[in-house]
Amino acid sequence: MRLYSAKIPVIAMDIVRVLTAEKDIETENPREVEADLEAVLKEYLRMERDLTERAKDRIEAVGGGREDVQKVKRLLAEQRNVGLGTESISYLLNQILAILMRSTHVDEVFSEDDVLRRKVKKLLERHMAAEEDIDKEVRAKMKHLEEGTRTWEVEYARVLEQVKRKHNMS
Repeated sequence: MRLYSAKIPVIAMDIVRVLTAEKDIETENPREVEADLEAVLKEYLRMERDLTERAKDRIEAVGGGREDVQKVKRLLAEQRNVGLGTESISYLLNQILAILMRSTHVDEVFSEDDVLRRKVKKLLERHMAAEEDIDKEVRAKMKHLEEGTRTWEVEYARVLEQVKRKHNMS
């Protein structure tokens, strides 16, 4: 599952809308709560980009391939206790719950953590599952190329950008 920066405002708005409508939280200023959530999600993306760059730098220094970058990135993420891939949802849930509890813009939290966690998880999964659909669409357009080749990697990146733009996910 992947978080796209273009979807962050929509995700934050959706979380606040659901939690306030179902009386899980109370706020006088929902837009400020959305901004708090956006900050959490943007920070996650920043950390993920930083991990990728650090992993690339390490692999470049010692030599290795694309698959090695992912291994090093995962190791760096574990060292920093940052969730990647399927663990990203759990990591983000922890961060979102923490900000809801600490935010000066949330007047009251009425629901238990597990209730909030379940509701927010459902929303995050719905928004983040788009990555899998995007990957399937890209691969369907690239059946003519052999996966793993340099040509395939270059073409995958190009087609991925096209599909993301088409779905407003860039």
